[in-house]
Amino acid sequence: MVRLHGPTTSCRCRTSVIPESRLGGSASHIAARPGRSTRVRRVGGREPLDVEELVRENENLREQRQALDEVLRAVARSEGLQPVLDAIIEAATRLCHGEHGQLYLAEGDVFLIASQIADMAEGYDYAKEHPHLRNRTTVVGRTALAGEAVQIPDVLADPDYSFGAQAIIGYRALLGVPVFLDDELIGVVSVGRNFPGPFAEREVELVETFADQAAIAIANARLLDTVERQRTELSRFLSPQVAELISSEHGEQLLAGHRAYITCLFSDLRGFTSFAERAAPEELFEVLRPYHETIGELIPSYGGTLEHFAGDGILVFFNDPVALDDHELAAVRLALEAQERFEELARTWRKRDTDLGLGIGIEAGYATVGRIGFEGRYDYAALGSVTNLTSRLSTHAAAGQTLVGPRVFAAVEETVLTEPIGGVDLKGFGRPIPAYEVLGLRTPE
Repeated sequence: MVRLHGPTTSCRCRTSVIPESRLGGSASHIAARPGRSTRVRRVGGREPLDVEELVRENENLREQRQALDEVLRAVARSEGLQPVLDAIIEAATRLCHGEHGQLYLAEGDVFLIASQIADMAEGYDYAKEHPHLRNRTTVVGRTALAGEAVQIPDVLADPDYSFGAQAIIGYRALLGVPVFLDDELIGVVSVGRNFPGPFAEREVELVETFADQAAIAIANARLLDTVERQRTELSRFLSPQVAELISSEHGEQLLAGHRAYITCLFSDLRGFTSFAERAAPEELFEVLRPYHETIGELIPSYGGTLEHFAGDGILVFFNDPVALDDHELAAVRLALEAQERFEELARTWRKRDTDLGLGIGIEAGYATVGRIGFEGRYDYAALGSVTNLTSRLSTHAAAGQTLVGPRVFAAVEETVLTEPIGGVDLKGFGRPIPAYEVLGLRTPE
């Protein structure tokens, strides 16, 4: 038995090998006699080989390989941890000619059932209601105490065994094998038979092999849970696409900076500056919080990436880091719904003598996109004239108005109703920029 300690699992690896010397030699022949095993006789006085034994051993190896393949297929299907554990326990039980198989996982000082192979609902319910302790009253408890495989050849003849499931299920012989992860006992595999007698050494080794498979599956599941939990936490502070990007295979390359054709949307509030001059800080938050929530709920719905909040200003871009078909149209659709929802907020604020309106600018163009900032505080940002142009269009827009630049207009004119407002002089641009007011979506004919 060879025990390997890796960075995430402790494995026991065993291989049944038929020495080549037993199969080699010259002038060998097969002699078959009625009622006797077929043997291969060799010259030189060597011990004859039992062919039927070789066939059985080959069949056992084939079944083991098939069982491992089934476990690997369960892992590859990525349907979660439970199907993998069920496949492991089913294979271990079947190959050891057991009638019952369970996996118990450690939780504090007790072991709770996590998987069972056998149509024994009553026994499963009993196991759920009676966790195993680290003592000699159960095979799971004994295995936990010993830290190695434990057998009970006949539970009815064992004075210390007292687990009540025996009266329900009727097993007689039990085998317990520990499941280790980084030298920590995380569970126990239990296999039972309905007749007394010890398990063969080969069967014990098989269950140990499948216990190692369970440890690997649990380690992978824990890692995936950790990544998903971190991704969820990141998405509370970053755009979901950026949170996904950070944990992706090519995330570092994209975060380093790249050129992309994107659509930018910038929104800010008309009348906010004068309101901020006379409002208390608490009143500012009472306005900004629902405004940010309204826009923030729409951004992922339309595939946008939030670049930043800056007071009443919000910058969103589309088509990066996730490619998006018709990203210009997605930005316009977001703007239309944002204006509609914002009007509901504005009506409430007007009752408190707060008159605010939403102006939105949208344009497309090339930008350098990637990580900016410093160690300890980074943003995923877009840099380029398109972001400046979008901000200037937003500033030029009146309350309730959405303006788009020429590139967005060219991309959406077949599906969006617009009205040209002519060239507008925008700060930072040497010539007037053609702009178009968005009126709504065209009705399909």
